[in-house]
Amino acid sequence: MFDRIGGRETVESVVDEFYDRVLNDERVHHHFEGSDTTALRAHQVQFISAVTGGPVEYDGRDMREAHRGMGITDEEFDVVAGHLNAALSGNGVPDEERERILAEVEALRPEVVEGRS
Repeated sequence: MFDRIGGRETVESVVDEFYDRVLNDERVHHHFEGSDTTALRAHQVQFISAVTGGPVEYDGRDMREAHRGMGITDEEFDVVAGHLNAALSGNGVPDEERERILAEVEALRPEVVEGRS
């Protein structure tokens, strides 16, 4: 799938557009204040590359640990997932691959949203 969506170039473009959208969205940008966005972008490139079978292994922190205490709600998760969907679509990722990536992200909801298990 990594090659079908355009490889690293497309993944990096998706991540750039994704973070541009998220960091400019008043509903969720507060969760990123004081964050090292360069590191976040690098981890997101790793994550999407790994999810799509690329030659990269995700070495970021455990999702539950990384998001602990942030108070992320289901609504905020949906907003961020929507921005990823738009970035994938905007970068020409075909529907089938986009849906598979979003399903992987959805599977992380219990680890990211506060109060879920």
